[in-house]
Amino acid sequence: MNQSPYHIKPTTNTHFSSNFIPKFIIKFDPVLPSKRGTLTFKTCSFHSPNSPSETLISILRIVPDWADRVKERGMQKNRALYSHEKWVDHRSSLRHLRHVLSSLSSRVILSLVPPVIAFTTFAALIASYNSAVLMHWLPEFFPMLRASSLPYQLTASALALLLVFRTEASYARFMEGKKAWTKVISGTHDFSRQVMAVAECPGDLHIKKALLQYIMAFPMALKCHVLNGSDIKRDLQHVLEVDDLAVLSNSKHRPRCIIEFISQSLKLLKLEGSIRNVLESKITCFHEGIGVCEQLMGIPIPLSYTRLTSRFLVLWHLTLPIILWDDCQWIVVPATFISAATLFCIEEVGVLIEEPFPMLALDELCAKAHKDIQEAIATENLIQAQIAAKRNRRSKEHFPNGWPN
Repeated sequence: MNQSPYHIKPTTNTHFSSNFIPKFIIKFDPVLPSKRGTLTFKTCSFHSPNSPSETLISILRIVPDWADRVKERGMQKNRALYSHEKWVDHRSSLRHLRHVLSSLSSRVILSLVPPVIAFTTFAALIASYNSAVLMHWLPEFFPMLRASSLPYQLTASALALLLVFRTEASYARFMEGKKAWTKVISGTHDFSRQVMAVAECPGDLHIKKALLQYIMAFPMALKCHVLNGSDIKRDLQHVLEVDDLAVLSNSKHRPRCIIEFISQSLKLLKLEGSIRNVLESKITCFHEGIGVCEQLMGIPIPLSYTRLTSRFLVLWHLTLPIILWDDCQWIVVPATFISAATLFCIEEVGVLIEEPFPMLALDELCAKAHKDIQEAIATENLIQAQIAAKRNRRSKEHFPNGWPN
């Protein structure tokens, strides 16, 4: 067989080996040629692993991200209305034991894991450093980290007032949200009662039925407006008709869309002027509920106050091991743990109830209102028949002298 004149036959067996492993990948992305007979390639792209700083940050964020997920799952948990049995359990003498045993499942406590671990670790580092200085394991120019406790005695009352005012302000917002929803639910019952009491005209039956559906749907629409993750189609699929639900789902402001349905239904009903005015005045309660809820959602406690409380707590616990070293030595580690767990827990409760609506049993409130109104509609004819029968029976009764009673 003919060989090429450039063929070289090796005289020895040669082996090539290398331990080099490339740390990047080169990609060539072909591009369609702009002219016939040409082919171009894009610039090479290098994929390198994350930098050490990004890797360290991702590792340090594991625990805080986990704590935030636990907290948010707890915020989306449905609350339940209290019954007589729950109140008995609530004031039971065994409640303290039950609360202690359920500590590891408390979202408030689990959300405190990152700051408490951080400050406890810092206290252990300060104690280790001071112990090393005392045992002369470090050069003599390293100072002992200790200070007088007088600054803490002077600022302890200020920190206590900050936490008290922060929690009180959050609780006031919680009470305001609860009162707003109490007015919405009571206004829904009153509005539906007055609509049912209106005398029916020929042809108004379907409009009256639709109006009652819109009234029952308003609390659910407002609940979906203020709670994150609510599904309005699922909540109202058994309340509204399909075409009404489609219009409501496409609306940017669902509660005001329901109010527009109610207003248009009232216009179509054949009512006297005074009765129409009374019914339209009930819509004011819904507008007030929307205003209060949106105000609580959009305007938090002044952020400067929240930041000041947080910074004060952080500075307090960063200097606590230094202040307590002379009196406590290594006891500063459990002392810092107890202080951080207690004070940060108070601050965390204030932050959680600052947004009141996830703390309220809105799902059960709306479901109960819908159930009560449906029951009132179902028993309306029965009650009317009972009252009419009593009136007829009473009209037939006579005194012995022949006069009607």
